[in-house]
Amino acid sequence: MANIHDIAKMAGVSVTTVSRVLNNHKYVSDDKRATVLKIMDEMNYTPNKNAIDLIRGETRMIGLIIPYNNNQCFDQILNGVLHKAVEKDYTVTVLPSQYNKAKELECLSKLKNKLLDGIIIASRANDWEAILPYTAYGSVVTCEFTPHPSIGCSYIDRYASYVDAFQLLKDKGHVDVTFTTARGLESMSTRQLIAAYKEVFGTFQSDVYVTGCSCLDDGLIAAKTFLNRPNRPTAIFANGDEVAGGMYLYAQSMGLKVPDDLAIIGQENQPIGVGLGISSVNHQLFQVGEQACDLIIHKSNQKIKIPYQMIQRTST
Repeated sequence: MANIHDIAKMAGVSVTTVSRVLNNHKYVSDDKRATVLKIMDEMNYTPNKNAIDLIRGETRMIGLIIPYNNNQCFDQILNGVLHKAVEKDYTVTVLPSQYNKAKELECLSKLKNKLLDGIIIASRANDWEAILPYTAYGSVVTCEFTPHPSIGCSYIDRYASYVDAFQLLKDKGHVDVTFTTARGLESMSTRQLIAAYKEVFGTFQSDVYVTGCSCLDDGLIAAKTFLNRPNRPTAIFANGDEVAGGMYLYAQSMGLKVPDDLAIIGQENQPIGVGLGISSVNHQLFQVGEQACDLIIHKSNQKIKIPYQMIQRTST
């Protein structure tokens, strides 16, 4: 099988010229490029990608650490990353972590082994102190704010969005308000939700929220928990539009009217929310993913804040 030296000899050019052709380098004359490509075609030459990456100093591959897929939040981030990567001719490797700290660090070690140019962290299990050493081997960008100068971030102000959602409900006269989360107190989002609730309502009891919600069925179960209490809430802030959709359907099954008997706010502006007229906090996670990918491509440590949107529909 022909190698790069054979191609150079047959084309009457240097190995450097062949390397430049393989890397689409602009400083190669048209006639030499045509000759090299013709020889490659005749010899059925397949370049060694690892060798090209070594010459070029980059793989044009980006890793995306996500806890799991089939989740509306992480799917939107993934779609944003993929959209930007295809536009810029990069490849994306999805690295599911399941919030396992060891697995997460194993993914980051791919930077040290030069298998990826950079890694985007959609959501993390490790502390920043465990992640920081890997920035010495490649770009690391996160989808939450971090003050560390060596890590770029594309993020939204979730706390402000939660305050706005609770304040909207309070302004409409609701005081018995509950909410749902995906994870427990180990999650920054959950802690921010609790803090936002305290800020708006001035009080907090542990039974005002249910955790472990991520889909329509979870919303049905959470609504059953909330709405069968002696003093049922008059409003619920769900951690996703699918969860909110389950709540909407359960409320209807009880003969409750939305929003007269129960107001509902979801998150992420999903089709089910549009169809049922559910108000939603859109964190624009597609744009978060796009911007995170752009930061990786440009090896940037910038902190880019993506604005959220409050979308009011008939459910409030």
